[in-house]
Amino acid sequence: MEEEVKLHLEMTKDSMFEALKHLETELSKIRAGKANVHVLDGIIVDYYGANTPISQVANISAPDPKMIVIQPWDKKMIEIIEKAIMKANIGITPMNDGEMIRLSFPPLTQERRLSLVKQVKNEGENAKVSIRNHRREANDELKKMKKEGLAEDLEKDAEAGVQKMTDEYIRKVDEVIEKKEKEIMTI
Repeated sequence: MEEEVKLHLEMTKDSMFEALKHLETELSKIRAGKANVHVLDGIIVDYYGANTPISQVANISAPDPKMIVIQPWDKKMIEIIEKAIMKANIGITPMNDGEMIRLSFPPLTQERRLSLVKQVKNEGENAKVSIRNHRREANDELKKMKKEGLAEDLEKDAEAGVQKMTDEYIRKVDEVIEKKEKEIMTI
């Protein structure tokens, strides 16, 4: 029974870690005043009938802090990539010169910065809810194990461990949010 509890705690920790990683991935897509190629993550283009990420059909670079350059390997893809970026609504209008696509990042207004901070906090809250859901699931499973013969003191220790884990990951989420907030608000 003790091994089962350890395994269950390990699985809960992995789930909480995944929630934190997901938050970091989502926050990397939110631009913070300087060009970040991750804003294009998740944008899919139709590459000869196959849905393909932009990064697999073009070279993407950020030659300076205010611009991203997308150079498709196949010139026919320029318009398709341009349309996909417009459809993704990332807040930047692509400029096409026939050879490559440029995404110019204008400086953020204070209003836009506050809007992005709000978005970051919302993503952080979603991550916290996910972590709390993992805690609830873990505690429910421990209660089930108790009914199946798990010692009460072992159950209480495991629940305390789950709570400690939850507190740790919520603290990490707060740190990630605070860091991203500072990045956005830095002019």
